[in-house]
Amino acid sequence: MMGTKERRFAPLVNVSVEELVPRDHFYRRLEQTLDLSFVREFVQQTYAGGGRPSIDPVVFFKLQLVMFFEDIRSERLLMHHAADRLSVRWYLGYDLDEPLPDHSSLTRIRSRYGVELFRRFFEAVVDQCQQAGLVWGKELYVDATKVNANASMDSVKPRFAVDAHLRELFATEEKAEPLPAVDAESCRAASEHSTSLQEEMWEEMAASNEAHVPLTLTSSPPIVAPVQLPTSLETALREEPDQDQ
Repeated sequence: MMGTKERRFAPLVNVSVEELVPRDHFYRRLEQTLDLSFVREFVQQTYAGGGRPSIDPVVFFKLQLVMFFEDIRSERLLMHHAADRLSVRWYLGYDLDEPLPDHSSLTRIRSRYGVELFRRFFEAVVDQCQQAGLVWGKELYVDATKVNANASMDSVKPRFAVDAHLRELFATEEKAEPLPAVDAESCRAASEHSTSLQEEMWEEMAASNEAHVPLTLTSSPPIVAPVQLPTSLETALREEPDQDQ
């Protein structure tokens, strides 16, 4: 017998996020390998001594790693992704009933930290990965023979992926160039020039209307096209005058 699945969700479920994320998941290994507690020292000077508690800097930079690994280019899409992934929620340390940070808060925090602090963060992450044996700095030599490849240039990734990621991430914060200042004298001259052009256009239009000769419509007789008559009718019309004579 074919079964059907009904959409029915219980309001409270006695289950933990810890049990839902597989033991061999990537973010579990990342949590075991990288200790991001050093970021609190990096950003200590950007916070005031009192006030409302902010988002944990460790959570913020964990989200930045998720953004980098998942190839996401905006905080809004990042939080949509985090809300849909139990593994990301587990990596951040948020339970099922805890609200995730808002994307606008992440944007403000990123602007306050600046790109240089982000560079220091990624350099420290690379150092930890080297100490853990995940990456190494050995030089690799390969054959440089040119071979035609059936590959798309759009799929080619930059060698320095971190630099490319930071350029795209902070590209929206580049300030637009200020417009040149315009003095009152130049504005008045431009206004007078525009007024003179309008007056010349009106004069030309008036002269054109005076020189315009209205067209007179002449009635002409309608042109009637000849109509081919049937043979029998044409013969009868020819015979009628002869009968009158």
